[in-house]
Amino acid sequence: MRALGLSELSHYTVWHELEGTEAEARAEMLRIIDTFGAAGTARGRRRQRRRVYRVSERSYFVRVEKGMSSNEAHFVLAELVADTHGDGLPDTAGDAPETP
Repeated sequence: MRALGLSELSHYTVWHELEGTEAEARAEMLRIIDTFGAAGTARGRRRQRRRVYRVSERSYFVRVEKGMSSNEAHFVLAELVADTHGDGLPDTAGDAPETP
């Protein structure tokens, strides 16, 4: 997931969906974070500053500065726990098993 917003107002979107283990999903999230906002040329990459902050083991904040502009995103690894059309998943979050 990726959050975009100002102050208390945030807009969350699903950046990328995948199936696999938590370790595979985390590795893919880190790959996405490392390429987020990357400049397409070597000259652009030299002029670009990228900062990645770990908020938690499943959450990272990225800031990419390009000259006079910047791009920021908060990436969160989320687990799907309920789906009204998902095989093997409960219809509601209240019926979802607790994760350790």
